[in-house]
Amino acid sequence: MNVTAALRMPAALAALTLLLCPLAKSTDARAEEKDGAIVTPLLSKELAGIAGKEVAMVKVEYLPGGASLPHRHAADVLVYVLEGALIMQVQGKDPVTLKPGDTFSETPTDIHVQSANASKTQPAKFLAIVIKDKGAPVTRPVTPATHSTHGPAPTR
Repeated sequence: MNVTAALRMPAALAALTLLLCPLAKSTDARAEEKDGAIVTPLLSKELAGIAGKEVAMVKVEYLPGGASLPHRHAADVLVYVLEGALIMQVQGKDPVTLKPGDTFSETPTDIHVQSANASKTQPAKFLAIVIKDKGAPVTRPVTPATHSTHGPAPTR
């Protein structure tokens, strides 16, 4: 590493720390627990060059045995598992068990029929990046009549 690069590294780390410290404090206050899950919003931002779209990033922690009810996002969702093990399933596909470092994705037409902590004793945490219409909710519930575990996938 040359001298110039060595001097830039601490400055870049200091700037990053100044940017992230307020975010870390504010996200803890906004974390919300519901139905065995703690959801912490991390970021919400309009997407440059894509009118009417925004990205939201949330950290989700399922408590031991925690799960969400069937739902949909009407968005593209990218999931990255941070800790523990999760069982994920979208309508029309088999369930998958994910561990740290694994990824999962959903399309705007998917119905997420299973999203659960695979453990009854340990928490599970994941990061979700949601690309959605501006102002739209991140998650919407679905009724039992609109889904089944292995039913046909919704038409696109």
